[in-house]
Amino acid sequence: MYILIAIIFVIGYACIALEHPLRVNKAAPALILGVVIWTLLALNAESFVDMASSEYQYWATSHAAHGATASGFMNWQLMEHLGGIAAILFFLLGAMTIVELMDAHEAFRVVTDRITGTRKVPLMWILSIITFFLSAALDNMTTAIVMCALLRKMIKDKETLWLFAGMVIVAANAGGAWSPIGDVTTIMLWIGGQVTEGNIIMKLILPSLACLIMPLLWFTFTLKGSIEKPHLADDAHVVKVTRREQLLIFGLGLFALLGVPAFKTITHLPPYMGILLGLGVLWVVTEIMHKDGAHNGKGYLMVTSTLKRIDAASVLFFLGILTAVAGLETAGHLTDVAHLLDEHLGNMYAINTSIGVLSAVVDNIPLVAAAMGMYPLTEFHPDHPFWELLAYCAGTGGSILIIGSAAGVATMGILGIDFIWYVKRIAFPAMLGYFAGIAVFWLMWHHLH
Repeated sequence: MYILIAIIFVIGYACIALEHPLRVNKAAPALILGVVIWTLLALNAESFVDMASSEYQYWATSHAAHGATASGFMNWQLMEHLGGIAAILFFLLGAMTIVELMDAHEAFRVVTDRITGTRKVPLMWILSIITFFLSAALDNMTTAIVMCALLRKMIKDKETLWLFAGMVIVAANAGGAWSPIGDVTTIMLWIGGQVTEGNIIMKLILPSLACLIMPLLWFTFTLKGSIEKPHLADDAHVVKVTRREQLLIFGLGLFALLGVPAFKTITHLPPYMGILLGLGVLWVVTEIMHKDGAHNGKGYLMVTSTLKRIDAASVLFFLGILTAVAGLETAGHLTDVAHLLDEHLGNMYAINTSIGVLSAVVDNIPLVAAAMGMYPLTEFHPDHPFWELLAYCAGTGGSILIIGSAAGVATMGILGIDFIWYVKRIAFPAMLGYFAGIAVFWLMWHHLH
């Protein structure tokens, strides 16, 4: 059954990758994959539950009155995973709604109107650097959602749009790796005490920059020409927003997005609570602003209308793929992989490099969690190079494949990027950047020591 689950995951993954040739939306195989894996786990719970483990004993004690069984424990584990998955989905929904609301109010024209250049190479450098630093302040997924909205306003040609979006994914992941709040895995290591905020910034800023600059240099020599901007045709049925409304929603939207890290730091509540608070405030403001929307043609600017334009298929894809990976984690596949790497590689650079490459295929969170569990702080002290390199590799390795990171999955859903196209056009330059960052880290560590 252990091997069967792995085979089913590979088949499901292939169906997601071949979305366009199969002409089946990637959300469908993702949902089937997630449910099938957990069904197999539930039907064979006794094979996968270690009844001698402290986790099971704790659960069995608290559920003794209701009859503690292996299948009941498996259901409990599913609910535990669902909490983390729901947190990501609600954050994604909130962020997508805020960005869509800003887009409806033409708020991004505050930025796009100031970017007048049309040559592809300089524009790619500018947008990638903006993404890199914005991701460090926000997080890679939110940054990718915002930049996708900007790109749609700036680029008409699909091929060029996808190329720029590919670099946004690379830049967002690279920017998130060196900031303690830029990526979920870095946050895990920061909260766990493996890294400290000042040290992680100092040690990873240069490797992360190398991860960004190497693909940019690749495209500098391979991209030519200028972008074609979309024609913003006037729609007689759409009432234009005023400049005051545009600036107000831009300011509030930006504050709602940038305020999430501060909200999390102050309240210690999960990020989705902060994004929902921001959405609630924007909802109230736009309801008051467009209270006569049904009569003056501005109904499309209200949150209730915006919610209908959110890509629900992308959210369901997230649900399916995260549920499937949670199933692999529960079955023990990811922990076994981590132990396998430890036994056969042993070297700090080889282990972390492999974890980074693996994170392009499966979620980096359980891989990092497994590494944190295997190596106590007594073996690798806080701010040890092992943890710093793990933060870099787990944060940036996901750029190699489009569904290897939250930023990639969000971008894939919003812009409909093809998995195979990404492999052909972005995977190689992303890999160049990934290994360049590891090389820079190696040079820094050996130079300092």
